[in-house]
Amino acid sequence: MSFQLSNPTPKESLLMDLARALPHIPPRVPTPTSDPSLSRLNALGTQLWLDTGNLEEASGLWRKEMSALTTNNTLANQVVQTGIMDETIQDTAKHVRAVEPTISESDLVMDIAFVVNCHIALRLVSAFGSLVSVELHPSIAHDTEKTHRYAQRYFAVNPTHFIVKIPLTPEGYCGVARARADGIPINYTLGFSARQNYLAALLSKPNYVNIFLGRLNALVSDNKFGDGKNVGERVTLASQAGLQELRGADASIPTHQIAASMRSAGQMLSLAGVDVYTIPPKAVAEFYAQGHKPDDIHSQLSTDYPVSFVPGAPVAEFEKLWTIEDAFKKFAQELANRGGATLTGDDLREADRASGTRLFTAFTVEEQEEIRKGGKIPNLGRWAGRASFDDLMTEAALQSFIVDQSALDNRIRSLMG
Repeated sequence: MSFQLSNPTPKESLLMDLARALPHIPPRVPTPTSDPSLSRLNALGTQLWLDTGNLEEASGLWRKEMSALTTNNTLANQVVQTGIMDETIQDTAKHVRAVEPTISESDLVMDIAFVVNCHIALRLVSAFGSLVSVELHPSIAHDTEKTHRYAQRYFAVNPTHFIVKIPLTPEGYCGVARARADGIPINYTLGFSARQNYLAALLSKPNYVNIFLGRLNALVSDNKFGDGKNVGERVTLASQAGLQELRGADASIPTHQIAASMRSAGQMLSLAGVDVYTIPPKAVAEFYAQGHKPDDIHSQLSTDYPVSFVPGAPVAEFEKLWTIEDAFKKFAQELANRGGATLTGDDLREADRASGTRLFTAFTVEEQEEIRKGGKIPNLGRWAGRASFDDLMTEAALQSFIVDQSALDNRIRSLMG
């Protein structure tokens, strides 16, 4: 497979070359062993992706049944802070400045971060021969043009193994639609509800969408609205069902469900049959240690997990996470009929306001900063009536990535001279 970046500037051509040129190519890991329980999950229709950018950590956990690894801004930052990318950072800065001496600091940091992310991903490709998800810089999450261009850049570096991760925003929906028109495989990330993913499948047709299920369980428990048990599982299975409905009705929709942000081995059992797992090292190590047998693993796609709340909890708002109402399906189809690749983020916001779906809150800069300081699990009382829970969780996730990306960017600044 090949993909050429259209009309690259001299700097972009240089960045492509630098991104592909690993200074130290890691050897292929030994032929992985097979795990019968993971094989059973494969047989039930579940792809298994390891959720880490750390090659050494992945090597001890990799099994024959695994098909991909996934990185993000947080995981990339963890790798960069080890110092393993220092040489790449310094080298890239020197070469880019030679081609564009007047480049701004912010643009140079973005360019270096692109090369660093590619090197992290290519080290994984070299070691495992697998697919790898690479994530865009969060600063362009609300820029459709840059989202599309960076997706093209990443795919041009390695069209055989790279899947491009794009965060769920109004501009993201549009950028994904444009990237999919180019044939670029997309992992549309930071999803927290079945309705978000239903819209994505109809409007943009990404290859993958996510439910960050561990965070949804924590959303309920941390806000003391219940123990949080089964919330993320229920939302994941509802989203999976919605996507299966769409795939069955329209063969042009390739969208598969990722069960993301798993917190335990138990969730690997309770979601058996979901299209894809992205499994953190801790959860998969726990799974191995527990010694599960294949006969103990059964499809859970038809399971109706109960969720309980304390009196006074905003149950109707939580139910929106796993419910795709007919009115919402109509809203999504009307947007899709307009053509996702031709729409803008403002078009989506306007349609959202007109329909009352409350999917795209216009957070102020001050509110975004407050959400960032609050961490991945927001205080729902603070935002009551201001935003739907899925939109609030997506914003919190994006702001969390911005924090980790800032740490990565600061290390780049300290080394680029």
